[in-house]
Amino acid sequence: MARIVMKFGGTSMAGIERIRNVAARVKREVEAGNQVAVVVSAMAGETDRLVNFCKEASPLYDRKEYDVVVSAGEQVTSGLLAIALQALGVPARSWMGWQLPIHTSDAHASARIEDMDGDSLAAAIAGGEVAVIPGFQGVAPGNRVTTLGRGGSDTSAVAVAAALKADRCDIYTDVDGVYTTDPRIVPKARKLKKVTYEEMLELASVGAKVLQTRSVGLAMKEKVRVQVLSSFEGAPDGGTLPGTMIVGEDEIEGNDMERQLITGIAHDKNEAKVTLTQVPDRPGAVASIFTPLADASINVDMIVQNVSHGTGQTDVTFTVPMAELARARDVLERARTDIGYDRLVHDTAVAKISVVGVGMRSHAGVAAEMFKALADRQINVLAITTSEIKVSVLIHEDYTELAVRVLHTAYGLDAEDAA
Repeated sequence: MARIVMKFGGTSMAGIERIRNVAARVKREVEAGNQVAVVVSAMAGETDRLVNFCKEASPLYDRKEYDVVVSAGEQVTSGLLAIALQALGVPARSWMGWQLPIHTSDAHASARIEDMDGDSLAAAIAGGEVAVIPGFQGVAPGNRVTTLGRGGSDTSAVAVAAALKADRCDIYTDVDGVYTTDPRIVPKARKLKKVTYEEMLELASVGAKVLQTRSVGLAMKEKVRVQVLSSFEGAPDGGTLPGTMIVGEDEIEGNDMERQLITGIAHDKNEAKVTLTQVPDRPGAVASIFTPLADASINVDMIVQNVSHGTGQTDVTFTVPMAELARARDVLERARTDIGYDRLVHDTAVAKISVVGVGMRSHAGVAAEMFKALADRQINVLAITTSEIKVSVLIHEDYTELAVRVLHTAYGLDAEDAA
């Protein structure tokens, strides 16, 4: 008997028939003798609908009230799935984030899970009851509802798995695993059997939509084995097709680690480039830019500071998530006097392209190969950022698909043995 957390995304919960399909999958796990907790997202498109209501009410909405509105989507699907399970004869009940409780920080709309009491939940599933939990939500000090940011249901699922000491956390989505890149762009992309936490963390952070970045980081910290599976494709016997396991490096053979120089290519069009012109070139100037952004919980990714050439001024360019552009501009305009810049220029017609792989640790020339492959196709690089196992570049969005295809081929991922 295993203890399993099953998480179903928005497309899996998009309507009563799909919710019934999810209930049938959960019932199979229960009938196999497993203890099961289920974490659900809102129906596909529902969170966007609720977010748009907030934006229509006020572009600079109160995030506390935003959380009250957008958390409603998951509450609906958790109740509906519990009802569907009961109709199949499976004991089930829904648990809201505050009922568990899942304690979070008070950074509304992007709260972080601080702790979770899993005792009541563990007792319920040990007694044969399926627990259905709305993802994406928790409770802050003062008993205010919080949400974890877009994609936060994945993080909720991993947190529940960690609290329950589950054998694994199965993430059901509209893809059947992690691929070397988006198969819609590169038909020769291959599904990977196993990916390390670090690789998945980097892929998620640079645009791979399979898992939320924070969920992978939490899984790595808590050593939760995560499996990515399809909600829609099944084996001939009615079971589930193998997916991709997200695991520690100790579960991947040494030879495989050497063979996978590059694990995947990711792209992200949800970035906005911001440039502040004629910033005073003095100590503390950069801090005056990024401190107020950090205080507003706005994540900054790529940063480029131009050489001043003795003028006493410099331009500073960086990227922020597209969804945070309006807020970032507001923060920077209010801090304009302290920063001392001349103009704020933004560009949303950009894309971030990244190559990721643990093999970079032991192989030189990965970045050079990337720059050469892009240069050969006349693709200009606007900014660069790197980590130990990742190289990312910012380019014009018109070249996104071309860049992904070119790099997938350049690193040999089109080959038959790529995965």
